[in-house]
Amino acid sequence: MVDEIITDFLDDELDDEELESQSLPSELYEHQRVVADSGQNPVRVDRFLMDHLRDTSRNRIQKAAVAGFIQANGKAVKSNYKVKAGDVITLMLDRPKRDWEIIPEDIPLDIVYEDDILLVINKPAGMVVHPGCGNFTGTLVNALAWHLRDDERYDPNNPEVGLVHRIDKDTSGLLVVAKTPEAKSHLCKQFFHHTTHRTYNALVWGPFAEDDGIIRGNIGRDPKDRLRMAVFPDGSETGKAAVTHWHVLERFGPVTLVECRLETGRTHQIRAHMRHMGHPLFADERYGGDQILRGETTAAYKAFIRNCMQLCPRQALHARTLGFVHPTTGEEMFFDSELPADMTALLDKWRKRI
Repeated sequence: MVDEIITDFLDDELDDEELESQSLPSELYEHQRVVADSGQNPVRVDRFLMDHLRDTSRNRIQKAAVAGFIQANGKAVKSNYKVKAGDVITLMLDRPKRDWEIIPEDIPLDIVYEDDILLVINKPAGMVVHPGCGNFTGTLVNALAWHLRDDERYDPNNPEVGLVHRIDKDTSGLLVVAKTPEAKSHLCKQFFHHTTHRTYNALVWGPFAEDDGIIRGNIGRDPKDRLRMAVFPDGSETGKAAVTHWHVLERFGPVTLVECRLETGRTHQIRAHMRHMGHPLFADERYGGDQILRGETTAAYKAFIRNCMQLCPRQALHARTLGFVHPTTGEEMFFDSELPADMTALLDKWRKRI
């Protein structure tokens, strides 16, 4: 459970565009406490915690230390801190300790495919994927727990099964879920090695000079706004390497409908990459797309944009396609989902304006 707790607060190697950002903690709460005995020889705190906390990894502990979640005698320490006799080592997180059991909830799911070992879900905008950060009920994970309540192999509290990747609360579209540890391991490897196929449709601000292009730039926390991701130079030591391929689908003057294919999957990858290019997603409040960035200054145009944002009051982003190799049959699976009603209405409004 320690590993799962830490995962909720830190970016995983397999995090997609999908993972909701977390802010730096304003208040920390104790979740684990270990006191070094009187015979303790000096040892790195990551090694020390590996010996005392079950179900976690050294990599997770090191990430927790980087985030400031590991303390020695009340002060945050790095993973190379040497634990001494009598030291009080604590794991501090930014919400109170609570029962982490995921409760099944009878929430409708749009299931586009299901077999004995996996299912593909079309998630609506507005649904949180995983409990955490104030959203402990009503999530996709709670809905899956209900849907699979009669499957003895599926334990919603076991991190070895379940969601293989994530998308943001206000992004709609396709997700794959594993019912067995073997299926999740196989699918996770495909995501890790970037052999899956994922495209998104996004309405973004501004015209493009070309019809196609590639964005390369590391994605990491924005030092000026911890709720956002920023783009750093390709090959930089800051952030993680990220590559997005884009293709223009339809032009509307002040805004453009694009298809984005993920070569990698990082937190808010498309939203951050597009903003970095000067094309924030339409109505994306976190990345500045909820302002009028292109077009006219007339009152009529301003009213038109307000009406558009009322039709689609969230970032105009949809996980359109998903492709992967089936873990047991070896078959290449490919799924396509239609744009949801809010984005369809938004695009229709722009088409009528031309």
